[in-house]
Amino acid sequence: MMRWVLGLAALFLLPTAPAMAQNWNAEFADTGQGIRVGDAEAPLQIVSYSSYTCPHCAQFERQSEAELRYFFVHEGFAALEVRHMIRNPVDLAAALLTECGDTDRFFDNHKAIMASQQDWLTTAQGLTHAQIQRWNAGTVPARMRAIASDLGFYDIMEGRGYSRTEMDRCLSDQPKAEAISALSSANLDEYPIQGTPSFVVNGELLEGVHSWEGLRAVLQAIRTGASAPQE
Repeated sequence: MMRWVLGLAALFLLPTAPAMAQNWNAEFADTGQGIRVGDAEAPLQIVSYSSYTCPHCAQFERQSEAELRYFFVHEGFAALEVRHMIRNPVDLAAALLTECGDTDRFFDNHKAIMASQQDWLTTAQGLTHAQIQRWNAGTVPARMRAIASDLGFYDIMEGRGYSRTEMDRCLSDQPKAEAISALSSANLDEYPIQGTPSFVVNGELLEGVHSWEGLRAVLQAIRTGASAPQE
């Protein structure tokens, strides 16, 4: 018995394993103005203003993800908040779908819509007169559902695990649509945004920076204490 007790005591003297590093890519929050991923106390607070019909925004998503999400955000150096810039009804329909469901689904929904942008923009160029009329007449929910159907948004989101019923519920949420549009207008009142994507870092709008290359240079300069170059 004594030998067993001594063995148990020795077990408690063993060094504990190091704690797992925090994965800030798994921390999401609705800020009331956008959706944030990362540490709310990170030294770099990045706000990205994005439009789903903006080709440069889709390019930014492709180019930035590996380093921005899986280095800056993952390691706790930065938090990234995406805010919608609604330029047209397509932007609104896409925003309603990316925000469909729990907050932790937003960034993958956002990525899916952006990744397929070239395909659905090409589809949009071949719309019939009747389809265009459906987009501009009737109730807001009916218009949102027509856009989602004509551009293949339903198929994209089904690939994300959504049912048609779930998507229709989100697309038909007129108070949500009005809130998203109002926030987009408020963003323009807060900062003199000239185009998308645009970025605010630690409360300061980066004038002339509309690409990952430009934002990356600013982030690295801030981290090293250097003067940040502008595009």
